[in-house]
Amino acid sequence: MDPNKLPLAGITVVDFSQFLSGPSASLRLADLGARVIKIERPGRGDICRELYVSDTEIEGESTIFHAINRNKLSYAADLKTEEGIAKVKELLKTADVVVQNFRPGVMKRLGLDYESVKAIKPDIVYGRISGYGDEGPWAGKPGQDLLVQSLSGLTQFSGNQNDGPVPMGVAVVDILAGAQLAQGLLACLVRRDRTGESGLVDVNMFESSLDLQFEPLTIYWQDGGEPVNRTETNNAHPLVGAPYGVYETQDGHLALAMGSITQLGELLGCDSLLAYQDPKTWFSERDAIKRQLADHLKTGTTQAWLDVLEPADIWCAEVLDYQQLVEHEGYKVLEMEQEVKTSSGKTLRTTRCPIRINSQRLYSPLGAPHIGEHNEFLEG
Repeated sequence: MDPNKLPLAGITVVDFSQFLSGPSASLRLADLGARVIKIERPGRGDICRELYVSDTEIEGESTIFHAINRNKLSYAADLKTEEGIAKVKELLKTADVVVQNFRPGVMKRLGLDYESVKAIKPDIVYGRISGYGDEGPWAGKPGQDLLVQSLSGLTQFSGNQNDGPVPMGVAVVDILAGAQLAQGLLACLVRRDRTGESGLVDVNMFESSLDLQFEPLTIYWQDGGEPVNRTETNNAHPLVGAPYGVYETQDGHLALAMGSITQLGELLGCDSLLAYQDPKTWFSERDAIKRQLADHLKTGTTQAWLDVLEPADIWCAEVLDYQQLVEHEGYKVLEMEQEVKTSSGKTLRTTRCPIRINSQRLYSPLGAPHIGEHNEFLEG
């Protein structure tokens, strides 16, 4: 798609955020056409440049930095100096959106909080993302994904009954909070274009994690505070009865979502399941049902079971690892990969924006910037 026809073409974002949550929000705005100017410290830049989650690096920096900061410009400014603040304030005069994820109070001390920026640019849309908000005993606590998962109750849903707390193995809270921040910013941009009014959007990771759990929390409040009870084996969702879970087969694994236990028994040739005629037992007896299913499914291959279940419209799927995924036609047809290139010529294969506009996929060839790479361009 022509970059000039993207929905946010002409919108300028000044992004002070680091790590994952804030940069994931500004990445989505960039993919939708906004010009994102990443403010970084001279010399070291975003701490995420050094945040290694594996031994894979790109141009001496972490892969995760390059994945989440592609399609952005970098402006180096020392915010501890008057000169650095003055230069940034010049950029803010042309900004439509500001994003920051410093701990509460930091931007106010720098004179770059919402009210200060609003004095420079009266119609600014200003987004703040924090770990736990401005109030309460956790306000100053690090807003780190694993810590938020642990405090918010999210670790009680994965794994089996005797596994103890199990965190999700991706930074789900960071990315969710970033998506919610982007939603709020876009809503305020729509209002600004209609009324000329500025806006302050606040998102914190803890509340985002609670919002992710709206279903189990609502049930908890309605059922008298019953604890979350994971199944003994093959747990995938502690609030759902059998057969919901992932099961080992002769040559891999099979995922089964909601469905009739008796129908499964008939289709799979597992006669013991036919005893569970009452749907209420699919929850009350789910451990016993899952044990029987688990034993039976090991006697056949994944594809053999799919050949029986899919024609009967049973909700099921094979379980793929990355090697299997990227070779599958179901993945290839989506064209979710793109190549981006840094200014020094390094090429990186990564994911594209999942949003389509007028049925067109959104790609951008611009890789992550070097620290201060665009100072001269932006000051000129």
